[in-house]
Amino acid sequence: MVPAASPRLQLETLFVLNGVGRIVSTREPQPTPGPAFILIRGASACGWAIRRDVSDRVADELDQLAAREPALGSSWRQPPVHVRRYRELLGAGRVRWGPAFAFSDRLRTPAPAPDDGVTSVDDEARLARHFSGWVAGEISAGRSPVMAVAEDAHPVSVCFSARRSAVAAEAGVETAAAFRGRGHAPRVTAAWANAVRGIGLVPLYSTDWENGPSLAVARKLELIPFAIDWSIE
Repeated sequence: MVPAASPRLQLETLFVLNGVGRIVSTREPQPTPGPAFILIRGASACGWAIRRDVSDRVADELDQLAAREPALGSSWRQPPVHVRRYRELLGAGRVRWGPAFAFSDRLRTPAPAPDDGVTSVDDEARLARHFSGWVAGEISAGRSPVMAVAEDAHPVSVCFSARRSAVAAEAGVETAAAFRGRGHAPRVTAAWANAVRGIGLVPLYSTDWENGPSLAVARKLELIPFAIDWSIE
């Protein structure tokens, strides 16, 4: 049975966790340490994790506070109850928060533009003209599937697995600056979600409240909000 999107599923897709549930690293080909603390609040349950280098004293209090966080109510923009104390405990690190989405079984797929087909990418060299930062081998190491809209045979908009576990994958979307505003991002994201389902994984999508273009993709695809992520670096 395919699991439903949930705070716990997203947590285990985003991060490698150790035996006691502490964050070891992000779950990607070139992992980073991840946030000091993340809280994912759903409609009926919350999930959270603390990075393994946070002191036991601080981690114990974070655990106690997170366990008292209520599930989401009617307002999806309501910050966590204990925000002030989380920041006191962890210092003035960067805070990120925003919604997490599931894909409908009847995913709305935007109509293609003429001569604007979506293709799969399995070689990082194809991305070199319009994108930077891709490392040889990372697609096969966990970024796949990578779906792209190409112009003149070169991808100009891509959706890939930003994080991926054995159960689910989280979308990463990028459109080259000169090609934005043409509806490419929703199309590659829909194609990516279908490709992820095709290999038996659950597609997930999340963003920050400040990221208007990313939120617009979620609206255009009629994605289903299931949680709010709040983290501090």
